[in-house]
Amino acid sequence: MFQNFGEMIVLLWRVLRLAPQTWRQRGKVMEQLFEIGNASLLMACILSIFIGGVIALQIGPVLVERGMQSYLGGIVGLSMCKELAPVMMAVLIAGRIGSAMAAEIGSMKVYQEIDALQTMNINPNSYLVLPRLTAISVALPLLVIFSILIGWIGGALVCVYNQHIGISFQAFFSDLSQTVKIKHLLNGLFKGYVFAVIIGVVSCHQGLKTMGGPRGIGRSVTKAVVNSIVLILILDYFLTRLLQYFD
Repeated sequence: MFQNFGEMIVLLWRVLRLAPQTWRQRGKVMEQLFEIGNASLLMACILSIFIGGVIALQIGPVLVERGMQSYLGGIVGLSMCKELAPVMMAVLIAGRIGSAMAAEIGSMKVYQEIDALQTMNINPNSYLVLPRLTAISVALPLLVIFSILIGWIGGALVCVYNQHIGISFQAFFSDLSQTVKIKHLLNGLFKGYVFAVIIGVVSCHQGLKTMGGPRGIGRSVTKAVVNSIVLILILDYFLTRLLQYFD
């Protein structure tokens, strides 16, 4: 993975230089956006509501024992904003969309469709990578916001209907609103954007380097998903340290 890091940086730089052409590729960008949303929205909803519920279920009884149950809304809110929503959505998108990107581009590479594009003087980075990277960079932060909201609802439902917690909706969201600030939402959005760029670049890079027929496509898909998740978790630590200076 790390020996290809320089190549991924070069690919990202080349795509950034092509950014003015995004409007010309708007049709493909919208197609990719629809695909990402259609493939991920239901799974994101299910994942988020249960993540929020599990946080409340694990922490709620402990806080109740100490008479601190009124703080549960803020804990669930911050956990979803700053950490769980961006990381879990990034892992979900890496598994569902990153793998699809690597497979599509890898298939085109193996069956020489990319060579045909170059023969027709069409830049593969502009035609294939730019729309995908743009779409995922827009879609993942939006999914993070969606995940945060659904996670809050999941946590509130557990607090209300679990007999060992027994906090009202009003008490839950009152503490949440007092604790969670706009900067915490921006924290999650920033992480989501960075993770989206990582997934897009890694997946497209693996697709463009695919060799060896169908077996090579399978290897590229596996590498794209695994490398994306590893980089997400590593970068999450450093981004968290960086963002702590702005809290």
